[in-house]
Amino acid sequence: MLENELFTFLEGTTDAAFSVSQQGEILSWNGASERLFGYSSSEVLGKSCFQILHGRGVLGTQVCHEGCSILECTGGRTEIPNFDLQVRLRSGKRLWVNMSTVVWQNPRNQHRLVIHLAHDITRQKTAERVTEKLLQMSRQFSKVAEEAVPAASPVSALSEQELQILRLFASGKNSPEIAKSLQISLQTLRNHLHHINQKLRTHNRLKAVMNAMRRKLI
Repeated sequence: MLENELFTFLEGTTDAAFSVSQQGEILSWNGASERLFGYSSSEVLGKSCFQILHGRGVLGTQVCHEGCSILECTGGRTEIPNFDLQVRLRSGKRLWVNMSTVVWQNPRNQHRLVIHLAHDITRQKTAERVTEKLLQMSRQFSKVAEEAVPAASPVSALSEQELQILRLFASGKNSPEIAKSLQISLQTLRNHLHHINQKLRTHNRLKAVMNAMRRKLI
């Protein structure tokens, strides 16, 4: 396949696709690239990726830079892993894209081109940021909840049977199941719960279980 045929082929792709020479100059720029990045082909041909996209990596560091060449970009490799890149659009806004890279060699003159395929992953990045924010809020809430537990020890130590009752409730067992397992009556179980709540300064079995877990009693 010759270069003109390659460029025609890339024009038909749904992803933004553009090719770069060994000197870093953009040689082709398909319609999807125009729609994604906002630049027409006449504005970018002959210019470098650095001049157009000003790409940054996930850590905010500059990935695209002046003087970037095909040998520097690929390190002589023909298989290059995908990577996420934050680029600058013609409007000045920045956009996250996932970039695939293919090295193509002209069989006639052995010239090599780098072909970049890019698609918008802004929603994915936004979802990742929201998820991370929720995780941070969850960790902060857990820390506050732990600090909210009274630092004082129970009025008196829980008995082994009382601890066993709390462990069974924590495992999802209900009152009849626990009474049967411990071979005690439901009334006796209620008496134990009353004593547990008194010792932990709680008002029901759910709070008693949560309090005991936070205190690392069970």
